[in-house]
Amino acid sequence: MKINLKWFWIVVLLITALGGTSYAADERQWAVSLFTGRLTDGDLGDSAMFNVSFEDAFLVAGTLSKKYYRYSDSIDLEWEVQAVKHFKDQNHWEFNGLNVVRWTAFPWDRYLETSVAAGTGLSFASSRPEIESKNHTDTSNILVYLMFEVAFSLPTVPEWSLVTRIHHRSGAYGLFNDVHGASNAWIFGLRYHF
Repeated sequence: MKINLKWFWIVVLLITALGGTSYAADERQWAVSLFTGRLTDGDLGDSAMFNVSFEDAFLVAGTLSKKYYRYSDSIDLEWEVQAVKHFKDQNHWEFNGLNVVRWTAFPWDRYLETSVAAGTGLSFASSRPEIESKNHTDTSNILVYLMFEVAFSLPTVPEWSLVTRIHHRSGAYGLFNDVHGASNAWIFGLRYHF
């Protein structure tokens, strides 16, 4: 699965340029999340299709995010920062900053509010991740970060969401220190909107 980051950012800029709507004063624009997950041994495409085995490596992540732009009633733009601690077969800290595009309109939202999101940014690992070094010929402390997410909340408690996402570090096809491939994790968590 090849993702062209240039086109991703062109779409984000076009949405921004076409005009958006402001948020209501009482609308929740901030969110904090707590995630946990396990690294996979597959590439991004295999991980997305559940065609993987799991490494003996786990992570716990905390995030802070804020909606900063809305286009129509269905697309939100957000920024997010993450602090991630890795355990077991790799043991280091990871810090990520990213922009997110979120689709929020689904026909079943009155029963189960749903959103899907994709985001990209930069990832910094405090040391070279052992799983990345094991599965690929090279890695780097600084790589591209990608995430793909689905979130669910009940209309009666919209401030809380259950979230699942793919957590991906990559060399962006060699753009970063000639790194091809890196690591993927399936993570699950809880988000509070305020």
